[in-house]
Amino acid sequence: MDSGSEAKRIRKVIVSTVVGGTFEWFDFMVYGFFSSLIARTFFTGVGHGESMLLTFATFAVGFVVRPIGGVVMGMYADRAGRVKALSWIMVAMSAGSLLLGLTPGYATLGVAAPIIVVAGRLVQGFAVGAQFALSSVTVYEVAPPGKKMFYGSFNMVSLAIAAMLSSGGSFLLSRHLSHAEMAEWGWRVPFLIGALVGPFGFYIRHHIGESEDFHRMQAHPAARAPALVRMRDFLRENGDALICAIGVMMAGTSLNYVWNAYLPNYAQTQLHLPLSSSLWAVFVTSIMACVLSPVFGKLADRVGPYRLFCFFIASWLTCVFPLFWYLLKDPSETRLLVVQLIGMLFVTLQGAAHPGMLVKIFTVQGRSTGVAISYNTAVMLFGGFAPFYISLVARVADARYIPPGYLFGTSLLAITLVLLSRTGRRVLRDDHAERSYTTAADDYGNPAAAVAAHEQSQLRS
Repeated sequence: MDSGSEAKRIRKVIVSTVVGGTFEWFDFMVYGFFSSLIARTFFTGVGHGESMLLTFATFAVGFVVRPIGGVVMGMYADRAGRVKALSWIMVAMSAGSLLLGLTPGYATLGVAAPIIVVAGRLVQGFAVGAQFALSSVTVYEVAPPGKKMFYGSFNMVSLAIAAMLSSGGSFLLSRHLSHAEMAEWGWRVPFLIGALVGPFGFYIRHHIGESEDFHRMQAHPAARAPALVRMRDFLRENGDALICAIGVMMAGTSLNYVWNAYLPNYAQTQLHLPLSSSLWAVFVTSIMACVLSPVFGKLADRVGPYRLFCFFIASWLTCVFPLFWYLLKDPSETRLLVVQLIGMLFVTLQGAAHPGMLVKIFTVQGRSTGVAISYNTAVMLFGGFAPFYISLVARVADARYIPPGYLFGTSLLAITLVLLSRTGRRVLRDDHAERSYTTAADDYGNPAAAVAAHEQSQLRS
């Protein structure tokens, strides 16, 4: 394949990745922004605290089936093709958003209303369970050597675009509609818009071919083995990598969901700041993330993604409590914006390389399944359930100090899992070796020798 055709193919993969990822994150962020309105629409007849708990539980239930969807769709993708699986995922996601946007409230349908909402969340959760994994694998496999983290960072750019679109759209709605109009129909508009993206994403993805890595894997006899045999082989070959990958995702996903899904509600209920101030802060920080994600992805290729991860954890552990202390000391829209900017800087710093970091540590045969399991398990336990955990504990403790405590604990556990796993220690050594070889190549003008030396190191390890 000539360089022009290959570059065109990479661009198509990047566009489809950004569209699919944006759609995935858009819905979940909008749900968090309008959680109080959704609570009053579908969970009436109980107190405000109970309705918020039910709303966040519904938010979380979509994450419960994500690991299942990730495994099922991941194994399907490893056998039938990444592109085919991604195409149908877009259709299911669109259907779930349409269901959420059109379902009448409790006053009209009674108990059937929240049941339908939960069903919609389950459909979405199952569908998006493999979205991130398959997009990450697809980008990683087409990216040229030395640029895996950079190209993978565009999967995280989609997160920033989704935050920008969802917060910007929600901000405009909250500013131009009355509270009664927002409660009656305004919050549904983003879900209906999101549902329109599905057919567009299906069209783009349907016209992308499979990677060379996938075709080589398909030629291997193991690719045609029964599902139970493939799962047994996967656990034997990638079990330790799963522990490492969950650690990698844990800190970032907890920070992301607390910052983008819970903090707007926290600012309203605990700091008594208007919702529009939180949405504006998310919008501004999302622009920053769009710009910096590729920069940090390129930095990860340069210094090593796992070394950058350890730097992030060490820095974040020292910053999280001072950040909340600064916000709580004198709550204001300006301080909220400063805190969200710093938090999003950390999200971007360590999250830009997540796609490449996860794909890198799994075997080719187990990439889709491995990334799907680790990503969705971490997101379900430490991200999607974060608003619910915090809301539950806030009923018996001082809610102001629970978010920083939660973020500190998940970050500490994350670095522990990475450093205790054999895979984590190995990739840290590889990062150090790659940095040494790159420095030698820069010093002596012989990149080929550096690559050869690194390959020998890989063989020895």
